[in-house]
Amino acid sequence: MSTLTAPSSSRNAPEQKPADEPKAAFGPAALLEAVPGAFRKLDPRIMWRNPVMFIVEVGAVLTTAIAIAEPFLGGPEASGGSAIPSTFTWGIAVWLWLTVLFANLAESVAEGRGKAQADSLRKTRTSTTAHRVGAYDEAGDPSASGAVPDEVSSADLTLGDVVVVSAGELVPGDGDIVWGIASIDESAITGESAPVVRESGGDRSAVTGGTRVLSDRIVVRITSRPGETFVDRMIGLVEGAARQKTPNEIALNVLLSSLSIIFVVVTLTLNPIASSVSAEVSVPVLIALLVCLIPTTIGALLSAIGIAGMDRLVQHNVLAMSGRAVEAAGDVTTLLLDKTGTITYGNRQASEFVRLAGIDEQELVRAAALSSLADPTPEGKSIVDLANEQGVHVGDFAVGDVVPFTAQTRMSGIDQPDGTQIRKGASSAVIAWVEQDTRAASSILADLDEQVERISSSGGTPLVVAAKSPEEGARILGVVHLKDVVKDGLAERFAELRAMGIRTVMITGDNPLTAKAIAAEAGVDDFLAEATPEDKMELIKKEQAGGNLVAMTGDGTNDAPALAQADVGVAMNTGTSAAKEAGNMVDLDSDPTKLIDIVAIGKQLLITRGALTTFSIANDVAKYFAIIPAMFAGVFPGLAVLNIMQLHSPASAVLSAIIFNAVVIIVLIPLALRGVKYRPLSASRVLARNLLIYGVGGVIAPFIGIKLIDLVVSLIPGF
Repeated sequence: MSTLTAPSSSRNAPEQKPADEPKAAFGPAALLEAVPGAFRKLDPRIMWRNPVMFIVEVGAVLTTAIAIAEPFLGGPEASGGSAIPSTFTWGIAVWLWLTVLFANLAESVAEGRGKAQADSLRKTRTSTTAHRVGAYDEAGDPSASGAVPDEVSSADLTLGDVVVVSAGELVPGDGDIVWGIASIDESAITGESAPVVRESGGDRSAVTGGTRVLSDRIVVRITSRPGETFVDRMIGLVEGAARQKTPNEIALNVLLSSLSIIFVVVTLTLNPIASSVSAEVSVPVLIALLVCLIPTTIGALLSAIGIAGMDRLVQHNVLAMSGRAVEAAGDVTTLLLDKTGTITYGNRQASEFVRLAGIDEQELVRAAALSSLADPTPEGKSIVDLANEQGVHVGDFAVGDVVPFTAQTRMSGIDQPDGTQIRKGASSAVIAWVEQDTRAASSILADLDEQVERISSSGGTPLVVAAKSPEEGARILGVVHLKDVVKDGLAERFAELRAMGIRTVMITGDNPLTAKAIAAEAGVDDFLAEATPEDKMELIKKEQAGGNLVAMTGDGTNDAPALAQADVGVAMNTGTSAAKEAGNMVDLDSDPTKLIDIVAIGKQLLITRGALTTFSIANDVAKYFAIIPAMFAGVFPGLAVLNIMQLHSPASAVLSAIIFNAVVIIVLIPLALRGVKYRPLSASRVLARNLLIYGVGGVIAPFIGIKLIDLVVSLIPGF
């Protein structure tokens, strides 16, 4: 027999933590820091991986060699035999080198932020002393079982080792807690200053090497090999060392390489054509034409766009295991979202006590609160709080033996000294308990069914309260209305996703009536009620069979199969090692709502790549019309009418185009790294917007830019 007092708790729903905004993007300081890396990337062994820029580098080498040899071989001539200034070849060579450097600079800046974060992560990867044990008792004490802790370096730990970690010590490696509960500081990994609780036997058992135990003691089984820890993988990924090109990126590279080969052939045919009309085109001019023809703009920025996309995820504390996962997030068409913690705040709150006919309300409130005194869940605490607000302080009443909740009974309650039994739980379970007493009145069940259906239809969860006494027998007293609170602003976000063609599906273990009401309030497109792990897997396979790409979140071992099956599986950092291994992304903040942000970042990556590809192609088309008429008007007078910019001379036209070609890369670096501003639009509207802004802009910009540069170049003597 014992006397319990009502625990204190707050009934206010927790505030939704907003996603952190990405840090300020890449300014002049970041550009300067990236310059050494840009020069290192001039190594041909690195450059050949980017075929477009490799062609530019080869052209720069050849043009430089010609510029050195010119004093001994004579100066170049433009088409039609007109001489061009001796400084022309050197100008072309310098700006070709700058074109390559600017391309390398874009990639180097993108990698720079990842390397900065990798350096901070390395500080957490210090070698620490680990207390390795072979056995331990139920209290987590290795000495009581006869085992003596073996002090070893964390670098010597391997898969399956068991270690004891006490308060104040660093966790020596990634693992799962097999005994104990502790408060842990994960700020070195997640950046979040508030400590978190990790415990054995649940979905919050995983710990990461380098985090610090603040209280108590835990026994951890190591789940990683040396050099393969979570932090090691993070370092490799954020540095870009482990970043593999995505299929779309590879396909675009193949297209750009094919276009470059075609334009190499086109350029090589120009000199024979010019020779047929008694004109010559010098090698530097042909190289300049080739560089202006091939898609250098997107070729220079393509890698940086991919790296920056992964970096944006890192800034949101999400680790993508591959670039493919980021890209897949942008193509997602179906989003699976858990109700609890994602769509709702996760802690159902008692909102009202509904008494049945003939029952005193104070009796119902007191019984509900007494049956909840030993209930540690937020729902149980909220029932006690609501009773206190209504003036019923159950801490003043003596209670008897606590009856804990079990999955078999689906009820909890107390047995009082006078023989009175109080139960609270699921409707069917409580009704079955009441009907065991032959004295129970059946007439009240109709009223109960009406109240249960009303609460369920409104999106709430009904908990039935009943009492059984020696004098009166079993009676159903009423219903506690537990209400799920839908997070603010989610309906608007789901509407945005719908506008992009993304279908949202809420997954919940609730009954269909409750699920339907919450789905309607949240604004999701569909729901899966009373869902089991098998149901989740079946739903994902069904969606994929229909041609959809599916994204979902999870944190438990039972979520691992579905996470592995989904195209984008986001595992919570607080979850089990199995979940983190199965997913292709890990959210360090363990915020399920971040899945919506991940999709937006993936969309932004694809939109940015598409926008700059459109600009690059349009940009190249405009350069043809700017340069070729000016170059060949002397040989083919009819082309003069196409020289709408009235460029000063063939030499100034070529040099101006090469300068513009280089400058536009450096101008577009911030856009490639920050990403095109994301707007929730359908694919057709995104395409129309890209064509209007980046297509038309890509055509107009070269005409303006080349003309302005030509005005400056024409002031140079000889041009």
